[in-house]
Amino acid sequence: MSASPATRPGVGIAFILVGMFAISINDMLIKQLSGGYPLHQTVFLRSSIGIMLSMVFLYFEGGVSLLKTRHPTLHIIRCLMVVASNMSFFVALATLPLADVTALFFAAPLFITVLSIPVLGEKVGVMRLSAVVVGFAGVILMQRPWEGSDSATADRIVLLLPVLAALTYAINQVMTRKLGATTKASALAVYIQGMFIIVSVGFFVFAGDGRYAEGLENASWVFLLRAWVWPETQDWYLFIGLGLNSGIVGYCLAQAYRMADAATVAPFEYIGLPLAVFWGWLFWSEFPAPAVWVGMAMIMGSGLFVFLREKQKARRVARAEIKGRY
Repeated sequence: MSASPATRPGVGIAFILVGMFAISINDMLIKQLSGGYPLHQTVFLRSSIGIMLSMVFLYFEGGVSLLKTRHPTLHIIRCLMVVASNMSFFVALATLPLADVTALFFAAPLFITVLSIPVLGEKVGVMRLSAVVVGFAGVILMQRPWEGSDSATADRIVLLLPVLAALTYAINQVMTRKLGATTKASALAVYIQGMFIIVSVGFFVFAGDGRYAEGLENASWVFLLRAWVWPETQDWYLFIGLGLNSGIVGYCLAQAYRMADAATVAPFEYIGLPLAVFWGWLFWSEFPAPAVWVGMAMIMGSGLFVFLREKQKARRVARAEIKGRY
């Protein structure tokens, strides 16, 4: 009898490490392209290439028949959450340092903990709730509320976009775990790439001529709304790499959360933070300010604490179940 997806933590950890490295490359390439191309065009080209790689994975896992599902509405909601998360994150990248955006995004585990109370009916103890409070205090610190609008380094709305990305990502991860029990990782990846294509085409229809970008000065909003342009020859290599990388990301993340429980896999996502700091320093000479470092530590520390407590809780439940059988 084959092992269920949730019984292979080592494989899940391997997939999340590969996926997070691929995500760091993805974010770096998106930021690199944000100065000359609109986000919806970048997403369209990335996903058009990525869906082809995802279809290859689908073929080896069983074929097109795997795309049939009894839960189309849940898959649509999950895909929309992924699209909202990615678009919010990428829009922020055009203005904010890569490390800052990544650190704020890592509030996602805190949102998962909070959402588990009303959605999953979980009981969250005082220690985990305290860690969540500390983590969100780190988010507020990174928002630098003491800076006035004139001296702030970025638009307040833009600073909140990575937090929105974290929230929608948290909803997506909860749904991935639920749907992954009956859906292959390749099918989950194909659904997401397809939704990205649909949304980016919609953006093209309504804003592809750049009319909504006229008069805007904020780089983030220009990135979202500028007109489509034919890519330069040298940039095609970046778009192709971005597309192939996107297919790897979609498959690895879905597979990781199918193969192991979130409490085991999710802490390894934090490898993305030092990678973001490294790419930001290497390509844009970005280095986090002292307040940002403190906020990063608070968010990362509280997130890791939440996951460790979750694992301890899972062990206690497992021991109680074993005792109950004998």
